[in-house]
Amino acid sequence: MRRLLLVLLIIGLVGMGAELLLLRHIENVWELIPLALIGLSLLILSWHGISRGRVGIRALQVTMGFFLIAGLAGFVLHYQANMEFRLETNPSLSGWALVWAVLSGKTPPVLAPGAMIQLGLLGLVYSYKHPALVINETVKSKKEGAGK
Repeated sequence: MRRLLLVLLIIGLVGMGAELLLLRHIENVWELIPLALIGLSLLILSWHGISRGRVGIRALQVTMGFFLIAGLAGFVLHYQANMEFRLETNPSLSGWALVWAVLSGKTPPVLAPGAMIQLGLLGLVYSYKHPALVINETVKSKKEGAGK
């Protein structure tokens, strides 16, 4: 099951990276953050594939935490950009009509950053109680017990 999660994570990372590049999601620093995180996570996964150590899993967990943060920040940024666009095209919008117009807008899609959160959660599920973490903790506690 863990290997399947890893394969799904890698497919998701490569697919999202390709989509962001095809959409030219590179206009400013904020738009580069998801691409940088995707690249970093692919490097960490490659490192983990070679070393199979605890540090690689911890690095992946930290990076996946950044995916969650980036996804939430993406929601806010997409929402703000879409609200500005909606108010420019129809200044009379307000209240729930404005919220609905913003959420249902296609440029930029407000809910698209949810994919970052989904990949972050998938990576955290993959690394949850990973054997590299459990084995290292077991060895560590045995060494501490032998020293007493």
